[in-house]
Amino acid sequence: MKPLIGISCCIKAFGIFGTPNHAASDSYVRVVLGPVNGIPVLLPAAGESLAPQILPRLDGLILTGSRSNVCPEYYEGPAHAEGTPEDHARDATTLPLIRAAIAAGVPLLAICRGFQELNVALGGSLDQRIQDLPGRIDHSTPADQRLARIRTAKAHGMRLLPGSLMASLAGGTEVPVNSLHNQGIRRLAPRLVAEGWAPDGTIEAVRVKDAPGFAYGVQWHPEYDWESDALSRALFERFGAAAAAWAARRHMAQAAE
Repeated sequence: MKPLIGISCCIKAFGIFGTPNHAASDSYVRVVLGPVNGIPVLLPAAGESLAPQILPRLDGLILTGSRSNVCPEYYEGPAHAEGTPEDHARDATTLPLIRAAIAAGVPLLAICRGFQELNVALGGSLDQRIQDLPGRIDHSTPADQRLARIRTAKAHGMRLLPGSLMASLAGGTEVPVNSLHNQGIRRLAPRLVAEGWAPDGTIEAVRVKDAPGFAYGVQWHPEYDWESDALSRALFERFGAAAAAWAARRHMAQAAE
C-alpha cells in the first residue's frame, strides 16, 4: 500500500468574493504522485488540534512553500513591514504539527516556508528580508513572474557539507539551486544541523540531528524541478522510501492489534 503523505495548506482568498480556502499548489500533489510514490492528503490550516488527530494516520509530511511569511510573534522578531502577507491559521497548525511529527518519527520534508517553520518550531529565528541585509544576495522571486522558467532556473550555487545526506544525494559538494524566498534562517535552532549554504552564508539545507526518523528541510524548491534536477528527484525519492518504510511498520502494528 502506498504511503499517505500529508501536505500543509495555506489560507488563500479565491473567487470574486475573496472566500477563504485551504489550498496547496498542484506541484506538491504531483511530486507526491511522482517520485515520492505516495497518496497526497491535503491538510487544512485548522489549528493546533489537527496534529494529534491526523499524525497517527500519516506516513509522511511535506511542509510547503508559500507567499506568506511566518509571523514574527513566534520567534520574537520585529513586526513585518506593512503589506507583508501572513497566515496565522497556517502557523497555528504547522508549528505544533512539526514538533509532533518529529517526536513520533513520522518522515518530514520541509520546503521554503516550511523550512523556515521547521527552524521556528524548534526554537530558531528568522531574517525577514534577506535582500535588505548588508553583504547578502537577493534570494527573492523576480518581479516579472510571467516567465515560467523562474521557478526552475538556477539562481545561485549551494555548498554542501561533506559526508552529509545532501552531498550524497547530489554526488558532490557544490550544486546550483533555484531561489524564491525573502525570509531565511537567522539563528539556527539548537536541534538543527546545517548541511547547505548559499554563497552569502544563507543556510539552504538542514537536518534534525536527534530525530528518530527522516527529518530534513531545504530552502529552495525541489518540487519545481525534480523532473530535470537529479538532486531534487533524489531527495523526494529518499523521503518517499522513508515514508514507505514507515507505512509498512504502521500497517504491521495495526494488524497485530
